[in-house]
Amino acid sequence: MANEKILIPDLGGADGVEVIEISVSVGDKIDKDQTIIVVESDKASMDIPSPEPGEVISISVNEGDEVKEGDIILELSTSSEVEELSPSKQTQTEEVKEDIIDYETASSPPKTNTEIVLVPDLGGADKVELIEVLVGVGERVNEGDGIILMESDKASMELPSPFTGVILSLEVKEGDLLAEGDKVADLEVLVSQNEKSSKSKSDEAEQVPVITSPETLKDNEFIEQTKEIQEETKPEKKIVAQQNSKDVHAGPAVRKLARELGVDLSKINASGSRGRIAKQDLYDYVKNQVSGSSSVGNAIPNVPAIDFSQFGDILVEPMSKLHNITATNMHRSWLNVPHVTQFDEADITDLEIFRSSLKEEMKKREIKITPLAFIMKAVAHSLLSNPSFNTSISEDGKSIIHKKYVNIGMAVDTPAGLMVPVIRDVDRKGLWELSKEIIDLATKAKERKLKPIEMQGGCFTISSLGGIGGTGFTPIVNTPEVGILGVSKLTIKPVFVDGEFVPRKILPLSLSYDHRAVNGGDAGRFMTSIVDTLQELKRLSL
Repeated sequence: MANEKILIPDLGGADGVEVIEISVSVGDKIDKDQTIIVVESDKASMDIPSPEPGEVISISVNEGDEVKEGDIILELSTSSEVEELSPSKQTQTEEVKEDIIDYETASSPPKTNTEIVLVPDLGGADKVELIEVLVGVGERVNEGDGIILMESDKASMELPSPFTGVILSLEVKEGDLLAEGDKVADLEVLVSQNEKSSKSKSDEAEQVPVITSPETLKDNEFIEQTKEIQEETKPEKKIVAQQNSKDVHAGPAVRKLARELGVDLSKINASGSRGRIAKQDLYDYVKNQVSGSSSVGNAIPNVPAIDFSQFGDILVEPMSKLHNITATNMHRSWLNVPHVTQFDEADITDLEIFRSSLKEEMKKREIKITPLAFIMKAVAHSLLSNPSFNTSISEDGKSIIHKKYVNIGMAVDTPAGLMVPVIRDVDRKGLWELSKEIIDLATKAKERKLKPIEMQGGCFTISSLGGIGGTGFTPIVNTPEVGILGVSKLTIKPVFVDGEFVPRKILPLSLSYDHRAVNGGDAGRFMTSIVDTLQELKRLSL
């Protein structure tokens, strides 16, 4: 037996990449060129294939690890025994636990026998309709694999193959009405020297169709849980399976489960080798569908698929993992939270004069105080005086959680996407300490060095467009928080003061909030408190 260590190959100039997916497990028998991990750099994601077939002995990396060229990925047993027992996944189903003899490479021509597959006892039904043909001529099937799917008035029935072999001919088609004893297919079966060439009539009589109901499937627990949730949400229709489900690459067990759940396999993203749909892919798809229906029902239509290439040249670039997470969080918040946004302006002329007076001290301390530090202090002050904004709604929507701490997140635009580090206990920190933390966390965010704990525990978020521009926008609440402050570009406007117009520095503010937790009166007082604090810095000492 020989073991081989599989290493990270040349990364095309990248110093280090992040492991975003591990595609195999210890004990898996894998093929040459089968994907073993997926890594992502700042510019692209890439699959790393196995250079040899074999069995995975150990895995040396975890999701989230940063790796470089030469690092060990896994250890692979590459013995001849393993290679022989690792046929292509395109022909091996999840249920087969015995060896499959390769007709083309066997040392001597195998003896074969043609068996006829008939419609078995239908349990009292006169005729049943054939609703799906699960195999094709020339396709190899294993004993127990489904050949056709039939449906009566009471149940759907899958006719399993009585032998392991190759389909020579199919005598039926979709829509046919079948009765007991009708011929379904001719099957070429390998005659084993240790077995009889055919089974006895009593054995054939025991070949009965499998009733694909939730009570008899091996995945019944998952189906029952799904069924309960679907009953609670009362969807108008199940997802209807389409004919093109037959064109996807999936094993009989996955197809059976998909039919029971009413899922169109062509809509599922496959994670298996060579585009094969695994059961976990099906589970994830159904969970996402059920989760979506419990939140928003079936009222939201899908965005239509458009072939943009018909209009001109295009470039398709997959979303990064961070971009995907941000999109999901924003979509969930927008769909579940009744947003209200109100706008105001703060005259920060005096604040800017005070900030300019600190320039020399900034140089000595090597800390720059930006307007964000003052805004963060003003928000902390307002959260204490208006506690309805320092809350969250419980998961069941029946309770309000009041927080006794003041942690504020700040949205940071990074090359990898939007990140929101959280500064803790803002109400207890001075401007110098706060400014240093703002700089440190923003730098770590842009360098992708933030720890998970540094992005958790926020009570409120500030999203500043700063020098980018704009006179206002409607930020989306960062649930489970109930409020977010949007800050736009500072402008100079004429303001009527003491009988004359004078130039003043005006800061546009946008406050979005969850109307389930915050009413309009509380929001008005909260925004007024922020504006007053920014215009009169002495309020920060109160």
